[in-house]
Amino acid sequence: VQVLESGGGLVQAGESLNLSCTASGTFFRLNTMGWFRQAPGKQREFVAVITNGGYSSYADFAEGRFTISIDNAQNAVYLQMNDLESEDTAVYYCKVDYLYGQLIYRRTEAWGQGTQVTVSS
Repeated sequence: VQVLESGGGLVQAGESLNLSCTASGTFFRLNTMGWFRQAPGKQREFVAVITNGGYSSYADFAEGRFTISIDNAQNAVYLQMNDLESEDTAVYYCKVDYLYGQLIYRRTEAWGQGTQVTVSS
C-alpha cells in the first residue's frame, strides 16, 4: 500500500490548511486512517484518527481546531486545520491501518512520506 500526503505549506498564524492523504495498492480493507506530526527535535505525536465507519478521535491540542474526515470510496482522509499556531509547525504524516490477504487476512500499517506545515507568527 502506498500512502501519499498533500496540502502542506506556509501560512500565517490564525489561518487554515487542509491536508489530504490517499492510499493506493492492494488491500482487503482500510481499518483506520490517521494523522501524526513531528516537529524539529521532537518525537512524532498523534494528531487524529478516524475509522472506516467515521468514528474519530483527536489529541487534546487538535480538539476544536482540527477536523478529520474520511472518503471510503476514494480511500482518502483529510485533516482540516483551523486557527493554526506556530506550535503546529511540523511534518504531518498519514498512517493507514489495513487488512490484506485473501483467505487469511493480516493486519498491518503503512506511512506516507509526510507533508511540511509551517506556521509563521
